[in-house]
Amino acid sequence: MKKETQLIHAGRSKKWTGSAVNPPLVRASTIVFDTMQELKDATKQRGNRVPFYGRRGTQTHFAFQEAMCELEGGAGCALYPCGAAAISGALLSFLKQGDHLLMVDTAYEPTRGLCDKILAGLGITTTYYDPMVGAEIEQLIQPNTKVIFLESPGSLTMEVQDIPAICQVAKAHNIITILDNTWASPILCRPFELGVDIAIQAATKYIIGHSDVMLGTATATSACWPTLREHSYLLGYCASADDVYAASRGLRTLSVRLKQHEQNALIIAKWLAARPEVEAIRHPAFEDSPGHAFFRRDFSGSNGLFSFILKQGSSEQVQAFIEGMQHFKMGFSWGGYESLITATMNVQALRTVTSWPYSGPLIRLHIGLENPDDLIDDLAQAFARFAMR
Repeated sequence: MKKETQLIHAGRSKKWTGSAVNPPLVRASTIVFDTMQELKDATKQRGNRVPFYGRRGTQTHFAFQEAMCELEGGAGCALYPCGAAAISGALLSFLKQGDHLLMVDTAYEPTRGLCDKILAGLGITTTYYDPMVGAEIEQLIQPNTKVIFLESPGSLTMEVQDIPAICQVAKAHNIITILDNTWASPILCRPFELGVDIAIQAATKYIIGHSDVMLGTATATSACWPTLREHSYLLGYCASADDVYAASRGLRTLSVRLKQHEQNALIIAKWLAARPEVEAIRHPAFEDSPGHAFFRRDFSGSNGLFSFILKQGSSEQVQAFIEGMQHFKMGFSWGGYESLITATMNVQALRTVTSWPYSGPLIRLHIGLENPDDLIDDLAQAFARFAMR
């Protein structure tokens, strides 16, 4: 099946939908049984999409988990209340006191906070590495290295990593690889074909697509799935059936939404590249964006999220640029139908081992589903305000 067709049918087998088009919304905490034998059978099968207890899931959860496995290629999918919880749940499932973690230096800021504030307190050490290190990551491996964490592209500065090279090194040393694959969604990158062991999604973003639900997923290989499933359960992670239902519905339109996000973003990125105020565009589809060759090799397309760097600009100028927007709204996250804008004055402060080559402020855009002409007009007015300060 082509990806567009797969998105329509994934997780919609008769065992979940019955005679309906969509899997039903089933809310439950207690699951009741008629006989002791039924309870015993469910207990034995509690890890195999069999109703046992609400936190293990209902038909709503099982249908979505099956869909995620079909789309990403994993053996099992754990659900979490948000993307950050999926990251912490995956890391805590495979790390213990005395272990060492290799974390990409361009990681999502809450991921860095987890390493520095929570994992450090549990006796787990973290070494940050250059996202462009590739196979040379082998030089950073310690005897107690248990996990290598990747985020590709980086969600702020957009470096695309050489995922297969890093995974090949990891496998040679029996190290688990975890990839934050949120930028690609389940359809722009096939993480398990690249050698990844666990793929993370902040389903809050493109899977949901409407900025109204928080949800995270972690899909794993058959070797990692039992540990991820049981440890995440013991840590208490679960997700609301209502939120999972919204995610399942979001999958059906993911392909068409992403294509429009991609088209709009490329139009605007090319317009920005011609602006005299702009120093550089950080969009993986641009040839001069770090890791572009890996992007072309490993991804089937792009989306609405990218950044650009201004040649110069004070905090007052950046404030004037952002605060007068009509269509771009100022706020965190991305992946919804609306366009968003944020600014970072000091990218270097968010890095440990890599040097940021620019001195001007970075503006991150999420390009939504509005008409790109209206968005360009909004940005043109922003540059006019910028120049007046």
